[in-house]
Amino acid sequence: MADTHCRADGPDTKDPGCDALTCPPKTPGAEEGTPVIWKEAPKAITNPGWTDWLPVSGPTCLYDTKPENVLANIAARILNDFRQLPINPGTLQSQPFPNTLKGGPTNFYTTPQQQTFDLTILGQHIHLTATPTNYTYNYGDGTTLGPTLHAGYPIPQTQWLTTNTRSSHTYTQTGNYPTTLTTTYTGTYSVNNGPPLPINGTLTLTTPPTTIHVWKTEKALVADTCDQNPTSWGCPQAK
Repeated sequence: MADTHCRADGPDTKDPGCDALTCPPKTPGAEEGTPVIWKEAPKAITNPGWTDWLPVSGPTCLYDTKPENVLANIAARILNDFRQLPINPGTLQSQPFPNTLKGGPTNFYTTPQQQTFDLTILGQHIHLTATPTNYTYNYGDGTTLGPTLHAGYPIPQTQWLTTNTRSSHTYTQTGNYPTTLTTTYTGTYSVNNGPPLPINGTLTLTTPPTTIHVWKTEKALVADTCDQNPTSWGCPQAK
């Protein structure tokens, strides 16, 4: 509830901050805002009395002719606003990279991060939190993993190409493969520093493709090291 009388400590006690607060029009010709104090009461109480309503935040400006409809109006549009935010889709990382070997398990993982945003909706301050909840790995060769709750994890270099993790993948053919990560986010939002409310819907983001090169190995006996003969078989200057 937005208390337009700004009563903080009792039914006849007005918060002095409301008298000092000015709410000028946001655009030329628009109406001025109204100083209010936001309050909350338990849903279990059918007809809350004065002592049931407790201040949550304020004084703050309210720019709505029907204060009781503000929360409902925000709830009606919050999913669309959530999906318009510049949320970072994360990164898909692999070990090894950018070159890996055919027949060896390549470890893929991501480093998920919770992201927060502060914005204004219908004149009210909104604090929004986006949380990654599941992931889909696309390995570029027609194979996918997910949706899964597993974000993967990095492993020591000594375990590369020998250790299978829950998100690793083994390529059976050489080639260049565009890999992507798709992450699904859920969200919560709070109005004017109120309690967090769930957003009824999710946001799905996919990273730009990252190419991983799958090579094969060949073995041969050579007479010289690359330092002794840089053009020898298997050396960087070999033709």
